[in-house]
Amino acid sequence: ITKFSRSGGASYRCSSAPCSSERRLYFESLAELEQEPCLDGWEYSRDVYRSTIVTEWNLVCDNDWKGPMSTSLFFVGVLLGSFISGQLSDKFGRKNVLFSTLAMQTIFSFVQIFSTSWEMFSVFFLLVGMGQISNYVAAFVLGTEILGKSIRLLFCTLGVCIFYAFGYMLLPLFAYFIRDWRLLLLALTLPGLLFIPLWWIIPESPRWLISRGRFQEAEDIIRKAAKINEVTAPDVIFDPSELQDLSSQGQQTYTILDLIRTRNILTITIMSVILWMIISVGYFGLSLDTPNLHGDVYVNCFLSAMIEVPAYIISWLLLRNLPRRYSMAAALFLGGCVLLFIQLVPSHIRALSILLVMLGKFGITSAFSMVYVYTAELYPTVVRNMGVGASSMASRLGSILSPYFAYLGAYDRFLPYILMGSLTVLSGILTLFLPESYGMPLPDTIEQMLLTCVPQKLLVKSWLYLQKNSKSYKSD
Repeated sequence: ITKFSRSGGASYRCSSAPCSSERRLYFESLAELEQEPCLDGWEYSRDVYRSTIVTEWNLVCDNDWKGPMSTSLFFVGVLLGSFISGQLSDKFGRKNVLFSTLAMQTIFSFVQIFSTSWEMFSVFFLLVGMGQISNYVAAFVLGTEILGKSIRLLFCTLGVCIFYAFGYMLLPLFAYFIRDWRLLLLALTLPGLLFIPLWWIIPESPRWLISRGRFQEAEDIIRKAAKINEVTAPDVIFDPSELQDLSSQGQQTYTILDLIRTRNILTITIMSVILWMIISVGYFGLSLDTPNLHGDVYVNCFLSAMIEVPAYIISWLLLRNLPRRYSMAAALFLGGCVLLFIQLVPSHIRALSILLVMLGKFGITSAFSMVYVYTAELYPTVVRNMGVGASSMASRLGSILSPYFAYLGAYDRFLPYILMGSLTVLSGILTLFLPESYGMPLPDTIEQMLLTCVPQKLLVKSWLYLQKNSKSYKSD
């Protein structure tokens, strides 16, 4: 009996004696017949892959669920890392958490090569996920806080995302030439050693140092940056009266509960959490679904990665020139609508189906790029890393479910696209109710956030209230 494994992307068959089609149909008609598992091992097709975790530990038939489960466990690690890294980074500093979690990801990726069982592989995969998202969030927030307004936008969109896309594009290239999973994992782990010299180049966030009352260290970093950029720094960088106020703020300890302290912040947090979760389902669902598309699996993976490059460029241009809410909503509506249109494409026009999938990936990727910038601009410095971390944590709930969205295609090939398309359109509508941060300075305190970041419903109420009072004043 030959079957296609959606988890491993390889054909396999039982080594037991084959049965005729007539006998197979007869046995299948007897639901009460006791079925015998394959006792003589499995034979796997080596046409696409030479060795995978599916062929290594026979993750087929009764163990078929372990394939997507290992992916989900990675995202469970990402979920835990999102929750922990935010508080650690706000407490111990962006730089310290960045490099410690980079080391964590590299070490456990290397140890994972020597896994002797699926359980061992999955545990290390979970730890790799914790390290991966932790250094990603820490690096993103560090760049957001240390760079100026114009460069910050370039870093958050093109700087981070374009290089992520280039790495994504290299993945199918590596996998094409290295078809043994252990050697492939080794090749993907070794570049992690390149981060070691960066410890002496990347500074700590001056904004974080100021929020912790470490003003002299922050001033030293600013003066060094001015010297490198050939800019004359003022004699007095921090006003003494401002230092006293900031010092009192720096002594205050903030926790994740501050993200729900007031009705305003609670509303923004809930909306951000839902938005991140839905976008994550769409992004990772489409990324993991590429092996199930028609055509060569390596080419489809490369196309899925390549479409992200123009998506990041477009998102950068939109964020640079247009309001955040409308830019994100447009990208989400595009991604969701084209996914819903896939069910209307005739089955024999495969190229059009792939084109629509890639357009859907384009829209959702653009939104994913913008939501990082948007969320970082909404939260103040004192809880920014926790805010981005909590939102990222919520998105990992979606990514944990995303492998099973791809699996729904086994029952109906259009079902994954209908669900992801519908959720994406709903998230586009939700985006329109978020506060606008375009052209606003980054808030440093929760009080500043309350003044600058007000959900649209509250803005309308405030405007109506002011209009009413203005008329009353004129009549008096």
